Amino acid sequence: MTLDDAAIERFVQLSRDGDAQAFGELFDHYNEPIYRYIASRVRRPSDAEDLMQTVFVKALEALPRYESRGVPFGGWLFKLARNAVIDFTRTDRQHAEMDDNVERPDAGGTPEELVETRQWVEAVRAALATLTEEQRDAIALRFFAGLSAREAAEAMGRQEGTVRGLQFRAIAALRRQLAIEPGERKRKPVIETSRRR
Repeated sequence: MTLDDAAIERFVQLSRDGDAQAFGELFDHYNEPIYRYIASRVRRPSDAEDLMQTVFVKALEALPRYESRGVPFGGWLFKLARNAVIDFTRTDRQHAEMDDNVERPDAGGTPEELVETRQWVEAVRAALATLTEEQRDAIALRFFAGLSAREAAEAMGRQEGTVRGLQFRAIAALRRQLAIEPGERKRKPVIETSRRR
């Protein structure tokens, strides 16, 4: 479901007034991008599911105190998600590494293609691990969750230019790590962007 800014604000106000159906509309609109962001930052899909639910419970509890103050509801919600991921990684160090939820190649390719894909997936995973925490956040919010630079900045509590700089440096570092020249297209790993049902 796609909601415009006016509809989101209307559903936020209705939710603040106790309308569960309005909050359900907000959940329907934001649950997939929130899940994609969280899943890009934690190892196990079950942890991502749990954290996503935690984010929405916290949002529902904090909604009566929510004031936009120039930060749209989506930015506030992603900030809750980012804080939930940070708290999770602090308390569960064995799952603190970024997991890009790369799907395993199916058996449909040739053995050479399967080996090449697995090698590429491991190279991407290793390259992502070399980024700073903020660079991983910028990449996860921009490319996994699909946020604009402005929305990612709001979620990170940073200026838009800072997030663009983090993104630029992260992409440059990934290119160096993966030996990809600007403009060159390397075979991309298949990234799972939705939950398995």
